[in-house]
Amino acid sequence: MSLVSHATSERRGENHWLLRFELHLPYAYETLWHALTTPDGLRGWLAAADVLERHLGGAVTLRWLNTGTVASGHVSAWDVERVAEYTVSEHGRIRFHLEAVGTDSTVIRFVNERGGSDEDRLDCLAGWHEHFELLEAALAGRPADWSAWTDARWARLRDAYASFTRVPKAS
Repeated sequence: MSLVSHATSERRGENHWLLRFELHLPYAYETLWHALTTPDGLRGWLAAADVLERHLGGAVTLRWLNTGTVASGHVSAWDVERVAEYTVSEHGRIRFHLEAVGTDSTVIRFVNERGGSDEDRLDCLAGWHEHFELLEAALAGRPADWSAWTDARWARLRDAYASFTRVPKAS
């Protein structure tokens, strides 16, 4: 059973969204910090970090190996072993907030603040959900094999999000 539950999203003005996930993972926060903030760690579940200057204001360039999307920007928050936030083109603000639960479990509170249409919102909910499943697998010793990736799982997740996350127009 996956430890990734469905996300929530809220409209923050016309064509602006806040997407949220909360994951409870049976790993120490040091393990998760490595997966979220190092080129090796990120490659196993999210993207190649072509540039990653690991400090506040540092440059970031992420290249998604499943889609080819390249997003450049900067580290917009950095609190070692607690908060990593990247603000990049294409994806907006991507924030990982870690909270240790005992010595061998961690909660990740994830926020993606981004622009885009409702269709973009659904695409991103499905995309982040799948990437968090890949994070779970990478932490268990099975990093993503990007050469074998297909969009089949993403498509099923997108259909699921579309069926239960209708959002009214902004007033």
